[in-house]
Amino acid sequence: MRSLSGASLAFVATLALGSLASTAGCTKVGELTAMKSFKAANQQYQAQDYKKAAALYEEAVAANPNLAQAYFFLGNSYDNQYKPSKKGEPDNDKLLETAVSNYQTAAEKLSASADPADKKLGKLSLEYLVASYGTDKLNDPAKAEPVVQKMIQLEPGEPSNYFALAKIYEDAGAYDAAENMLVNAKQAKPSDPTVYMQLAGYYNRQGHFDKTMEALTERAAKEPNNPEAFYTIATYYWDEAYRDFKLKEAEKKDFVNKGMEAVDRALQIKADYIEALVYKGLLLRLQANLEKDHDKAMALVKQAEQLSDQANQLRKAKTASTGN
Repeated sequence: MRSLSGASLAFVATLALGSLASTAGCTKVGELTAMKSFKAANQQYQAQDYKKAAALYEEAVAANPNLAQAYFFLGNSYDNQYKPSKKGEPDNDKLLETAVSNYQTAAEKLSASADPADKKLGKLSLEYLVASYGTDKLNDPAKAEPVVQKMIQLEPGEPSNYFALAKIYEDAGAYDAAENMLVNAKQAKPSDPTVYMQLAGYYNRQGHFDKTMEALTERAAKEPNNPEAFYTIATYYWDEAYRDFKLKEAEKKDFVNKGMEAVDRALQIKADYIEALVYKGLLLRLQANLEKDHDKAMALVKQAEQLSDQANQLRKAKTASTGN
C-alpha cells in the first residue's frame, strides 16, 4: 500500500478544495494559503515527487489544521519516501514514524466525519496505518491490533477487517482467536463466498482437513453456478488422497469419489473447463491405482489419457484464438 492513483487523488483533492472554497467567503488568509499549498502538493504527489509534496502538505496543514484530507496525503508522502532496505537508519525510520503519526491524525479526523468521502479516506488511513505496522516496516502487530478493531467497529459488516485481525492473531500464534475472528467474518456477511475461502485456507494451514472441506462445501452452496467452487473442492480431495500416506485405502477411495463428484459438477456447469478436465484425469489415475481389477484400472487410465488429450486440444484452440 503506497500511493493513490491519479484518479483517486483528483477525486479526493476536488472534494477537499470544494470544502475549503465553501468557507473562503470568510476571507481567512490561512484557509486561502492552505488551499494554494494543498493544490500545489497534489500536483507534486501526482508527479511522485513525494519530498516536495510532503513539504507542501506540511504548509497546508500548518495554515489550516482542519484540512483533514491533507493529513492522509502527508502521511503517504512520507511513507513513499521510506525504504525498507534502509530499515534501522535513523533518518529513514523517522520518515515512517512521521507517516504513522499523520495516518493516525487523518483517521481520527476523517472517520468521525458525516461526509461519505471523508469516511472512505478515513478507512484508507486506517488500512495504511495497519500496513505500516507490518513485518516489512515497523513489525509491531500489537499496535496494529487496536487499529483493526476500530476498523471493525466502524464497519462491522466488512469481512476484510476481520480477515486482517485474524491474520494478526494467527501470525502471533493465537489460533483460537484467529478462528473466532474468521467465524465472526462469516456471521457478519454469510452471503460472501470469500469468508468461506478464508476459513478453508486457515483450517488447511492448521491441518484440519474435515473443517477445510466443510468451509469449501459451504462456499460452493453459496455459488451453485460457479464451476471454480466445485473444481476447488476436487483439487483438495485429490491432494489429500494423493499426499496423505496415513490414509487407509477406504478413506482414499472415499476422497477420490467425492473429488470426482465435485469435478463432474464443475464440468456440468462448464464443459470446456480445462483445469477441471486435468484434475478429473488425475483423480481417475488415483482411482486406477486403487483398483484391484487390472482391466478396470487400465480403462480408467485410458479415460484419464483421453481427458488429457481433450485438455491439450482446448489449450491449443485457446492459444490460437488469443494469439498468445
